[in-house]
Parts: sequence; C-alpha cells; structure tokens
Amino acid sequence: MKAIITAGGKGTRMRPLTFSSNKHLIPIANKPLLFYAIETVIDAGIKEIGINYNPGQLEELQTVLGNGKKFNAKFTFILQDKPLGLANIVQVSEKFIGKDKFVMHLGDNIFYGGIKKLVAYFDQSVSSGLLTILHHPENSRMGVPYFDKKGNLKKLVEKPEKPPNDWGIHGLYFADKNIFKCFSGKDKIKPSTRGEYEIPAAFQWLIDHNYQVETKEFTGIWRDPGKFDDWLDTNRFLLDHELTENKYSIDNTVKIEGRVKIGKRCHIKNSTIRGPVIIGDNVRIENSFIGPYCSINDECVISNAQLENTILLKNVQIIRPNKAIDNSLIGESSKVEGNNHLRDMLELFVGNQCSLKV
Repeated sequence: MKAIITAGGKGTRMRPLTFSSNKHLIPIANKPLLFYAIETVIDAGIKEIGINYNPGQLEELQTVLGNGKKFNAKFTFILQDKPLGLANIVQVSEKFIGKDKFVMHLGDNIFYGGIKKLVAYFDQSVSSGLLTILHHPENSRMGVPYFDKKGNLKKLVEKPEKPPNDWGIHGLYFADKNIFKCFSGKDKIKPSTRGEYEIPAAFQWLIDHNYQVETKEFTGIWRDPGKFDDWLDTNRFLLDHELTENKYSIDNTVKIEGRVKIGKRCHIKNSTIRGPVIIGDNVRIENSFIGPYCSINDECVISNAQLENTILLKNVQIIRPNKAIDNSLIGESSKVEGNNHLRDMLELFVGNQCSLKV
C-alpha cells in the first residue's frame, strides 16, 4: 500500500501564523503537525508516501521534510495546481498510486492510537473503498454514512440537517485504483456548490457503480486541530499522553514539578517548571514560572515571566511582560516585552516576526 498525506491549503483558520508558514508545519508539542500523520502511516508499515502541496509551498515542505530518508521512508511531492477539493487530490495522485491500494490521511488530523489494524484490514480486503468512522455528537458538521436495514452502506451525505445516526466520517480514507474511474466518462463526479470535488462524491460514485465500500470504526482518539482553541487543546492532550521525562542537569535554583522534558544546551535559573512542559534546545529561562501545558520551541528566551497553557514557536522572546500569559500561541521570532506595571492576565495569538509591548 501507499499513502497520500495532504499538506496544502491556506490555513485560514490559523491566521496570522499561516500568512508566513504552512499550517501543517506549525508545531504542536514541539513537533510539526504534519509529522504526526507521517509517523502514523509509517508505523502502519507504509513507506511510500505522496505529500500533496499547492503552488508556492514546495520549497518549505522539502526543507523541513527532505526526501523521507530521515523518516526511513520515500516521499513524492504531488502538486495540486488549484484548490479543487480532497477528491481532486486523489485525482492528481493517480500517477503516484498506479495500481496500488492507498490510504489518504489528512495532514492536519491526528489519529492517536494508530491505524495499523485498519491498514492491515484493507490490504487484505476485496473492497474498493473503506471509510473510517467514529461516534460524534456533532456529526451534522461532518460527512455522515447512511446504512440500509442490513447495515450495508448505501450513501454518504455531507453535513445533513438531521443525521439518522451519530456516525461521522473523518480524515482517513482507503481506496483502490477503481476510484480513479470517477473522474472520467459521462457520469464523472462534478464539483459541489463550493466549486470543489468532494471526497464523499468519489466514494458515492463507487457505491452507485456497484463497487464494494465498507466502513470501519476508528477506536483510537481523533484530533483535528484546525483552529486556535483546538491547537491549544491538542497540545494539552499530547503533553498529557506523549510526554516522557528526560535526564537533564539543572541549576539548583530551579524547581521541577511533574513531567518535564528539557532539550540540549538550555540555561535555566531562579525558576519553577511545572509539568507537563516540553522545552526545546538552546532555551534560556530566568526568574520565571512555566507551566503547566507549555510547549517552548528552540532558541526561546523567557525572563521574569509567567506562562501557562501556551505554545511558543522558535526564537520567541518573552521579557518582563508584567502580566501572566495564558491560553496563547506566539509565532516564530516574535517578542513580547513589558511596557507597564499592570498585573492582569494576557491571552495572545501572535503571528511570526511580531513585536508587542504590553
């Protein structure tokens, strides 16, 4: 099997950060979001991976990802020339897929618990398609599977007003070469009202043409950190479930509480670090209180500050803000510097290369 991982799009819900960076490369728990999808498909045994991108995104993706060698995989970068929807990503990937079966994993989704069993199941299945589903209390915002009385999948409806069940289709799709037939011929699928080729339409085409399409429940934990609050929530989740302590040499003026991971060449003094907290390399912290639920990337400087539930990208400076910083995401190479003596809390969502005086 092969894999397609989506890494295109404008990331409008994560602006201003995405004005200067691909959303999929913004870190959560100090790791680019896209890495979670890559590691998930590799863990399932798939080593040939197509990375979808839009015009202007290739150089950044190649700089961060390379050719796949560091992941023990092989990457092929696949251009989607226009943002014409998820099914169009499948269409432009036909040459890469060839006659193989494949899984498409949305690059901004996290499937905690892995997909190894699903990949193994579809690899041995005679079906032409497999949709993973999960119970969701707000599935009217998602694609919803409709079943007949025998439990067979009969149709897919995008965002129905009154769903007949609580199943939702999320960002993991399996198919074989037959799905490419939906893009040609007199009855080929057409763009939706928003001008995109929708992925449910491609699977509906298979169903309508008597190809077998199954559903299978994903039993792990699904995360879709598409906007600011979800990003912070996913960061908390990963720190709770993934963070392990490491051995570090620390100044005797520093108090460590709970699970804390500290990178190389860090200088920390006169501070308290309350886990879960992850700190990257070459970070300087002094006279500060950090945590819980903070992810601090490489090269950051924090002085006389209090941070909680906050993500700092690379090379951020927090200097005497005079207010506690909470529920915040601060972009790369930005600086937050105190400019008054008020003692209220700050909540920030700051893009890259900004300077704030507060």
